[in-house]
Amino acid sequence: MRYGRFYLVLMVTHRCNLRCSYCYMGRQSARSMPLETGRAAIRRAIRSIRPGGVFELGFFGGEPLLEAGLVEELADYARRAADAANVELRLGLTTNGTQATGEAWRVMLRQDLDLCVSHDGLPKVHNRSRRLPDGSGDAKQVLDMIRRLQDAGRAVRVAMVVGPASVELLPDGIRWFGEHGVRRIDLTLNVWARWRQPDVVQLEQSLSRTADLWRASLPESSVNWFDEKAARLAGIPVEPTARCAFGDGAVAVAPSGNLYPCERLIGEDRGDHPLRLPGNALDGENYCGQAVVKEPAAACAACAVAGQCNTVCRCNNYVRTGDIRRPDALLCLLDRVCYRETARVLRPLTTTPIKN
Repeated sequence: MRYGRFYLVLMVTHRCNLRCSYCYMGRQSARSMPLETGRAAIRRAIRSIRPGGVFELGFFGGEPLLEAGLVEELADYARRAADAANVELRLGLTTNGTQATGEAWRVMLRQDLDLCVSHDGLPKVHNRSRRLPDGSGDAKQVLDMIRRLQDAGRAVRVAMVVGPASVELLPDGIRWFGEHGVRRIDLTLNVWARWRQPDVVQLEQSLSRTADLWRASLPESSVNWFDEKAARLAGIPVEPTARCAFGDGAVAVAPSGNLYPCERLIGEDRGDHPLRLPGNALDGENYCGQAVVKEPAAACAACAVAGQCNTVCRCNNYVRTGDIRRPDALLCLLDRVCYRETARVLRPLTTTPIKN
């Protein structure tokens, strides 16, 4: 049975020009994806989707724009193949914002591409973790790229990593982005880090302050951790995605063609990874039947906010607990606090009388 929606991530290269302290991809290598491997992966994905369905295609690295020509070629190929199969195509790419070559710039300006630029907020925070090989930070370079994209009329979404070393300054980073015209922010928790109890306490405090900033910036701005909670509280349908289908409707492909249920598990593409999917992108006709067990943990059934929960990321669960079905205390706290703070800052909207 084919899917109504399928998410494919192509790791077009393992190369990266940065040396981020929280990188989870392992040692850098010069491996890039052969064009035919990418095309075969796309064909398999489209054959996994029924006519009228949605094909979500993401480009990943390393730094994907080091292979901007390959990204452009594969994006155009996917467009033609999706149109021929009567499948809607949605393209996405996350970049570190340091590539300004002609090909990279052309890719970033594609109007059919959802573009996300990685930046961790305040320059001192960003430069602490995201460094060039010579040890220097690139915060100014990335901000200049964001401004250049804004001047070109390009909508920019920013991905911001939140870790123990940066969590205290999370609200300041959100405010700083607003001062520089960045309106769409996707927060990502550094699940690979060791979070001590003081860090967890600080996370809760920073989330409360950030929720206040988010509320004050509505409706012009968005912060993903609160946007989804607000939609659920209001009963507004959330835009569906196959991103967390984890093998059963979502597949990531390494440059070698090896298959994984999530791009964040590719790492150095070692053959002994316990969650690596069988086969290779070049081997099969489609991705149907590649499912990895994904039932929620039974322990979550008794949780009071289970219906509003977002701890369904099997990759996060696996990193934190070794069990794709079970979140740990940190992930549960993040979800509960975001739910609570979203409800708190939106409560005045439901209690203030409407003036005639």
